[in-house]
Amino acid sequence: MTDATFLAPPSVGTVFRLAWPLTTKAVMLHGVVVVDALLVAPLGETALAAMGLAAAIGGLLMGVVVAFSNAAQIRAAQAFGSGEPLALKTAMGCAGVVNLATVTLGILAIALFGGAVLLAAAPSPAIAAEAHRYLMVFAVAAFAEAVAECFSGYFNGCGRTKVPFASYLLAIPVNVGVSVVFIHGLAGMPELGVTGAAVGTATGSLLRAAFLAWRFNDATRWFRDVPGWSRGSLAAALRRHLAFSLPIAATFVSATTAASVCTLIYARLPIHEFAALTLILPWVHVAGTLGMSWAQAVGILVAQLLGRDAPGPLLDRFLLGAWRAAFAAAALVALIYLAVCLVSDRLYDDLERETRATLLAFLPVLLLLPFPKGSNAMCGHTLRAGGETVWVMHIFVWSQWLFRVPATAVMVLWLEMPAPWIFSLVLAEELVKLAPFHLRLLQGGWKRGRAEI
Repeated sequence: MTDATFLAPPSVGTVFRLAWPLTTKAVMLHGVVVVDALLVAPLGETALAAMGLAAAIGGLLMGVVVAFSNAAQIRAAQAFGSGEPLALKTAMGCAGVVNLATVTLGILAIALFGGAVLLAAAPSPAIAAEAHRYLMVFAVAAFAEAVAECFSGYFNGCGRTKVPFASYLLAIPVNVGVSVVFIHGLAGMPELGVTGAAVGTATGSLLRAAFLAWRFNDATRWFRDVPGWSRGSLAAALRRHLAFSLPIAATFVSATTAASVCTLIYARLPIHEFAALTLILPWVHVAGTLGMSWAQAVGILVAQLLGRDAPGPLLDRFLLGAWRAAFAAAALVALIYLAVCLVSDRLYDDLERETRATLLAFLPVLLLLPFPKGSNAMCGHTLRAGGETVWVMHIFVWSQWLFRVPATAVMVLWLEMPAPWIFSLVLAEELVKLAPFHLRLLQGGWKRGRAEI
């Protein structure tokens, strides 16, 4: 018998084939938000404000759904690696129940309380009413996306990341086209203004869900030939699934809330410093998807290897090669940040000199940030693949609420420090996480983390 220790681990090329669709899909998704804003912008500031308010609430709901789907993706990868159809069926059954329950509760909360929340937050009742109409249509998109993300988790977990990517290639042009028609009332359709953008989003999401359902049927025939559920019943498997996935969802909610609190604190900075932070943070998020997608692809492959009971030495060899490539990806992200800062006067030619100077002052942090951030992401996805979702949650939550948020408040509200020092906390947070992440990874307990679905 061949000793599994000497089997070849997945290559860097295998990781790349998984990672590039994930990266492109993430960039396209962020692009849709930008395009929607461009389409609504001609309607005026009131329309943009309504869309921004609605998107904040809808985005939180969708973020929780995506967080649960990322957990399901790991479970699907473990099941796929085990080669057990019953485990894969159970993982997908649990994912479907969790996603549909989450989005249903979210839509009910929006229906019951969304109007009051918007009225309290909006500058005027007219903006609140417009945002509420947008949200009511967006509920259809949220439900469709909950279904689509369930299927995406299956395909990503099985290493077929091109299928969800293809669903976005299909849905995004439809989203944009339908939005234009209904925003402006073209081709005899009603002129819905901001709500027209929600109609486009819902149409694209329904099409994406239908496409992924079709591909899922082709791949699995809905597991009709696989009777029963792991652990004796779906309910028992669901309890185990929730124990695994709830910390991942909690991590997302914590990160989103912490980011919102920091943004509110940033608003107390001088206007040109606040503007510079507002411009650079989206670039940090979008360009950073390159490193994050690489780490996510590594996590999928680690989960598959754990599902196959791969030995520790094979896992170590795989991670060593993947980590080297992760640093190359971090260097590329740093170059993107460098380019953005150097051409900021062309990208944003109407900025004042003080704002441009502040953007350039962010450069030292931007050049260093991708390296610890990418390495921490590799640790986080690897540990999650090994079932240590609670540990990863603790690292994120405590670094945010015991360090970054209070440090931001002190530096802005008390010490009144300049924006470059405030922005350096983004790097400092990654450095705070560095030791606990890497020490936990080196302990190696996650290598025994093959979880029964």
